[in-house]
Amino acid sequence: MYVLVYVDDVIVTGNQGHKLQEFIKALNTKFALKDLGELSYFLGLEVVHMHQGLFIHQAKYATKVLEGARMMDAKPAATPLSSTVSFTSMGDPYHDPTFYRSIVGAIQYLTITHPDLPYAVNQVSQFLHAPTTQHFQEVKRILRYVKGTLSYRLNFTKPTNMNILGFSDANWSKCLETRRFTYGYSIFFGGNLISWSSKKQPTVSRYSCESEYRAMANTVAEIIGITHLLSELGVLPTKCPTLLCDNQSAFFITQNLVAHKRVKHLELHYHFIRELVALGKLLTKFIPSKLQVADIFMKSLPKPQFESLRSMLRLSLPPSRLRGDNYNNPR
Repeated sequence: MYVLVYVDDVIVTGNQGHKLQEFIKALNTKFALKDLGELSYFLGLEVVHMHQGLFIHQAKYATKVLEGARMMDAKPAATPLSSTVSFTSMGDPYHDPTFYRSIVGAIQYLTITHPDLPYAVNQVSQFLHAPTTQHFQEVKRILRYVKGTLSYRLNFTKPTNMNILGFSDANWSKCLETRRFTYGYSIFFGGNLISWSSKKQPTVSRYSCESEYRAMANTVAEIIGITHLLSELGVLPTKCPTLLCDNQSAFFITQNLVAHKRVKHLELHYHFIRELVALGKLLTKFIPSKLQVADIFMKSLPKPQFESLRSMLRLSLPPSRLRGDNYNNPR
């Protein structure tokens, strides 16, 4: 049995229905409870149950964001950002910075069920202190994309295996002003996406393999945290986690125990990857760039590539029998 509590909202789940009812009755003797039945809505997250699993989305919340930004009638966009867009601090200041911050903050909450949005939100969030007109145009582009993907849901199915699989990637010197790199990762458990991130690093890397190696180290740290959580929940995978990267140099560093001249200046705590690999607690593999799911978290992509990676993240339209006016235009 697992219990998730947030203030006065509680989710209870387990594999024995009668035990769940006994637990709810016991809680009701101490607290005033209202049993809402099967999970359907929690903190803005909507859950649709299917025979093979469930879908999680935020269509109602996204609609409120669009209405607040007066973008409900906007033309949908195919991607959150143009593949040629560049972000700088130069430009005409936006006349209402407070409105800009409120909209960007609202969009950030959408990344809980939209793993296709973190990179775009990451970029526009870097200019909250002094947004320009161009920055707001990019925010509107994100909202147009949200408008076109209201019906998309994050899909979770019963796993056929209990393995942990991570994808890690970095975009070296992406920022035009600071030359700091952006890294991203996605972690799957049993084939389901459970963790993802897009983040700009606080330091500058001298080499591309260094940025890739740092990104791998951050991803491994997240994998270790997930492994400890699964251990506490009693569902620890039997096989060691696997981390995939598309940089040959960074992959070689994880396998080679001899210090490489290009990374000898790295902090020692980044080299714990090699120790985990040597102890058999982590497996690293090379993957072609076209199959690197983490690309969607660290660069703006053309439509075909973006849609391909988005589907690999298990973000898709629900079955046709779930579609309708209530899902396409939630109110």
